[in-house]
Amino acid sequence: MAPKKILLVDDAKTVLMMEQMILNQPEFRLLCAENGTQAIEIALTEAPDLILLDVIMPDMTGIEVCAHLRNQSATKETPIIMVTTRSEVEYVSKAREAGCTDYVTKPLDGAELLRKVRGLLSTASGGAI
Repeated sequence: MAPKKILLVDDAKTVLMMEQMILNQPEFRLLCAENGTQAIEIALTEAPDLILLDVIMPDMTGIEVCAHLRNQSATKETPIIMVTTRSEVEYVSKAREAGCTDYVTKPLDGAELLRKVRGLLSTASGGAI
């Protein structure tokens, strides 16, 4: 079975590296973007199976990127996990309204993130990865 493509989006290189270390598994193929514009471009050309999306970024917020991807036929069903330091109710609420599937906060709990990713990929594909 082909590895599941996961798009990691964060403007902080250290966070991208941390996500790569956590998700460095044989069943995953990792793609990276450092801003919202790159994220949209990669999501539309590569059709990832799941997206990890930072909320606070300089060019477009993750919430804006999420809403944009939800309006595209190619990505409207792609699971999106928002990854952020912002846990306030207003951010969680805005992210949910934009269409995110789940929400995790930094600093990342590697075991929790891996569990959520595997769970969403298993649900999205109709079975185990």
